[in-house]
Amino acid sequence: MSSSDNSETYLRIPPWLRVKIPCNHNYTATGDLIGDLNLNTVCQSAKCPNKFECFSSGTATFLIMGSTCTRNCAFCNIGNDPVPPLDPTEPARVAEGARRLGLKHVVITSVTRDDLLDGGGAHFAATIRAVRGVLPECSIEVLIPDFQGSLPALNMVMQAAPDIINHNVETPPVHYPRIRPQADYAQSLQLLERVKQAGHRSKSGLMVGLGETDEEVRGVIDDLAAIHCDIVTIGQYMRPSRKHPAVERYVHPDVFEEYAAYGREKGIRHMFCAPLVRSSYNAAMFTE
Repeated sequence: MSSSDNSETYLRIPPWLRVKIPCNHNYTATGDLIGDLNLNTVCQSAKCPNKFECFSSGTATFLIMGSTCTRNCAFCNIGNDPVPPLDPTEPARVAEGARRLGLKHVVITSVTRDDLLDGGGAHFAATIRAVRGVLPECSIEVLIPDFQGSLPALNMVMQAAPDIINHNVETPPVHYPRIRPQADYAQSLQLLERVKQAGHRSKSGLMVGLGETDEEVRGVIDDLAAIHCDIVTIGQYMRPSRKHPAVERYVHPDVFEEYAAYGREKGIRHMFCAPLVRSSYNAAMFTE
């Protein structure tokens, strides 16, 4: 039996990770609206633990370019079955969904589409512009893939002028071969640096509980501070299924507070670190 299997026998979910499941009209209405417009959300596809809270408050993070991915990151619940062709009507449907929800802050993310020449950069740009067209006063945040390091693809997104551009580094670089094998840590940092150098607000995030040490987490914070990243989120990895890597540790809330304090000391303006924090959780807090 592997060490991960051994750890699974004694690692129980601690009290601070037990999520209350609200069930109200907003939760049902949000789910119905998403189904009616044939939209995908990362809340559902990635089995986010905050789905019930967000849906109950009438918010969601839109997942564009399909619900299957060309990569196979170990932590992710999104499948990597054959990907569909892009749907040119999707940007307008996302915009209509945001309008019906009355959102003041719209978060748009995607699966990774390495099969596309531009990685989906133009589709991101079209979605940003469609949302801006129907909700001109709302702020827009995008959580983008690495586009395999393509600057032209990234430029398409930046030229559409979202308010925040997020790209997650996910885990310290030493764990990439096991956790994020098709990505490159230096490439992700370069993307975030390009975003910042172009005058946009940059954001990134990572998970803990996948075998990293606190020293390695601080190393990632150092790297993000060095490229002047504006916003950093750190949350607890939660195993989506038994097919995914087991949780190797549950980090205490006090340690998350230590991460946040360390990041602020290094000059990162917004550090949002807590067990249930995810990339887009309470994202509107950082628009000021």
